[in-house]
Amino acid sequence: MTVGAGATADVPLLNAPAFNRKVQRYGEAMSTWASAVLEALIEEATIDAYGEEEQLTGFFTMIEESLAVPFTTTVLGVDVSVVGVDLTEDGRVVARCARGSVRQDIGILDLPLPEPAPEGSQWIEAYRHWAR
Repeated sequence: MTVGAGATADVPLLNAPAFNRKVQRYGEAMSTWASAVLEALIEEATIDAYGEEEQLTGFFTMIEESLAVPFTTTVLGVDVSVVGVDLTEDGRVVARCARGSVRQDIGILDLPLPEPAPEGSQWIEAYRHWAR
């Protein structure tokens, strides 16, 4: 790959592929929970789980049982109501969102939480911490 006039080798080119780029999910940097608290929640959710699939089911169960729904949040600038959570066949925890008659599932890892966060949202934060 050549660098055009005026550019340096340390500056990425506009259309150059980005290798080894860590993609940060929406809520990853926004957690207000201490790492020790999240680790304790992870332990509680996965205590009897053998393997990643059972651990995921443990997180889904804790989120489903603890998260106070419905609540309103903003997704891409649009207010939506989170009416529940679900576990998909391909192994993702999703938030079931609604706006009027439109329904859409959004990965819980990508769901922006409102302030103040709803009761039970610490389980979403623990899942985000575990999934990274």
